[in-house]
Amino acid sequence: MNKHSMIFIGLDTHKEFHEVAYCEEQRGASAVHYGRILSSKVSVKKLIRQFESKYPGATIHVVYEAGPCGYWIYRLITSLGHCCYVVAPSLIPKKPGERIKTDRRDALKLVKLLKSEDLAPIYVPEPEDEAVRDLSRAREAAMKDLKEAKYLHDKRV
Repeated sequence: MNKHSMIFIGLDTHKEFHEVAYCEEQRGASAVHYGRILSSKVSVKKLIRQFESKYPGATIHVVYEAGPCGYWIYRLITSLGHCCYVVAPSLIPKKPGERIKTDRRDALKLVKLLKSEDLAPIYVPEPEDEAVRDLSRAREAAMKDLKEAKYLHDKRV
């Protein structure tokens, strides 16, 4: 097996599963669809461990779109000592006429763009900052609900 210094992995994340694609560093290497894994810490750890054993000593770079899964994937992969990037869906370059979207194509596209350095990662907040943001959003939602309840109550009286 050839020595690889970098392996790129693209994840198309969903609540129940992740679609995975990867690409080796060498010039001309094409992106390969790896398959689908469950959306769990155990499955993601297992995936990373498989790449570590297949490509010993390689630096693993993982990318996924920001979305409802949050940042647990980022935190898990960085805790394992690898690089992880989160990108905003709106910042992913799109070619004209690119209409058909599938999970597999999205994962392949992410890994190709990561390898070619055509992605701009977003800032991943610290867990404490994320907790403050969640608290602030919960307060805003509660205030909105209270306002709507008062409005409906005034309508009935």
